Order: sequence, then structure tokens, then C-alpha cells
Amino acid sequence: MRFLTEYGLSLSGKIRRPKLYSYGLPLLFALFVWWLSTGLVLYAIGRPRSKHWQYMVVMTVLAGFALYALSVTCTDTSVSGAYCAFTSAIVVWAWHEMSFLTGIVTGPRVTLCPGRGRVVENTPAPFMPAVQSVIYHEFAIVATAAAIYALVGSGENTTGLWTFVILWLMRLSAKLNVYLGVRNLTEEFLPDHLTYLTSYFCRRPMNGLFPVAVTLSTAVATLLIVQAYAAETPFDAASWTFLAMLMSLAVLEHWFLVIPLPAANLWSWGLKSRSRRPNSEGPGPSDHSGKLPSIAGVLAG
Repeated sequence: MRFLTEYGLSLSGKIRRPKLYSYGLPLLFALFVWWLSTGLVLYAIGRPRSKHWQYMVVMTVLAGFALYALSVTCTDTSVSGAYCAFTSAIVVWAWHEMSFLTGIVTGPRVTLCPGRGRVVENTPAPFMPAVQSVIYHEFAIVATAAAIYALVGSGENTTGLWTFVILWLMRLSAKLNVYLGVRNLTEEFLPDHLTYLTSYFCRRPMNGLFPVAVTLSTAVATLLIVQAYAAETPFDAASWTFLAMLMSLAVLEHWFLVIPLPAANLWSWGLKSRSRRPNSEGPGPSDHSGKLPSIAGVLAG
């Protein structure tokens, strides 16, 4: 009987709709993981650069376990399987963000944008230099997405796969918007050794891509919410709620790029690791050892 009720079936064979907590707990969990993982990444990157390799070793081990967990849970359609797959995908994503922010996986161009030494108003940087500064990292994400698909694509629990895909596509959208120009470039998220990356940014009230990206993203988030509401088992309710909440948060972070709100205050605790460091620690803006995504690029880790 427990098996039947766990999967939303009554003894009469009729489908039982998931209870309210089947949505509320995943929603709160996704919100908490988004907030906590983003702050932890910011805190780690704000520490002295001599410690970055230690964080990367830890993250590599965790990412390895996360990939194993994704493969194990690909056939697990319990609620715990949805939680495990979602969390594992967030951990794998956090590894990519750490590798990017520490400068381990970036691109062939590790210099200032040609002819630009700072943020330029209303004029995007040349496209190819901007692509060259991050292309290795983008290839690494594509390779990881393919690996996750190979691990879980044939299973019934694809929560982790779609979590990673949402993070990837929404991060790419945010980066394109920062490149084309937005009001809030979130320079406060830049560690000292990455401030030169502002030469690839453009500041303007809004760009032509932004309304298209937000409209499409909002439509997808709405469809995910509808799908979650129509779920017939607790597993489906949890899985779709994770995806809907993550997509909604990504849309919110897009709005953070253009509305005059101090979004960085949400992670002020994660930025404290930088204020505790002496100004002499670490290289300055002329150092060219890494890249930084926008605030949406740091999403959920």
C-alpha cells in the first residue's frame, strides 16, 4: 500500500493528485539551493587565490560523486530520486562555475578586449574577442551536457539533465545580454584578478535581445508551472516543481540585470570573504587569468 500511495495510486486504481507539500517542499528546496550555492561560490572565489586550487579539488571530487548519483538515480522515480538528481546537477554546474571563476577553463584569449580598457557605454565589444575569452568553458559545458545525457537519457528520471540544460541555456542568455548591454553589470561580483573583464561588457538601459529572452523564458517557466500542477505522482510534482522554480529564478535574475535594485545584497554574506582580504592580496585588474559570468551565470552555484 505504501508503494501505491507513494506513486499517487489509490487502492481503487484511480490517480491521486499530489498533496500541497509535494509542491511546497521542492519549491523551498530549489529556492534555498539557488541562494546558498550562489553565495558559497562567491565566498570561495573571494578567498585568497592560493586556496582556489583546494576548492577545485573538493569540487572535482563532489562533481564526480554527483555524476555517479545521476547515473544511479536515472531509473529512480521516487521523490528522493528527484531530489538527488536535482541536487547532483547543481553540484556539477557549480564545478563549471568554479573552474571558470578560478581561470582554469576559460578560452584562448586572456587579455583585455582590443581597444577597450573598461566598460563602454552603448557600444558592445567586438564579438570574436569576446567569444575567444570563454569558448573553452562553453565547450566544456556542452561536453558535460552530452555526458549527462549519456548517463540518464534512457532513464525515467531526467530531472538532473533538464536542470543542467536550464542552467546552461539561461546562463548563455544572461552572458549575451551582458555583452549586448544592460543597466546592471554586477561588477561587485568580480574578484580582483578578473576586473579586466569589464572591457568586454557594455552598459545601456536595455538591448534588443532582452525582451525576447525574457518573454521566451517566461513562457517556458509558465509551461513548467502548468506541467507541475498537472502532475499525477509525487515524483512528477517534485521534478516539475524543481524545473519550474529554477526557470522562474533565472527569469528573475534576468530582470536583475535591468532594474535598479541592489540584487547583490542577497549574497552580501558571500562577498564578505573579499572585504576581509588586504588590498595587496592577489593580482589586480591587469592580471589575465580568468573570466566571470554575470549574476545569472552564477545561478545555483
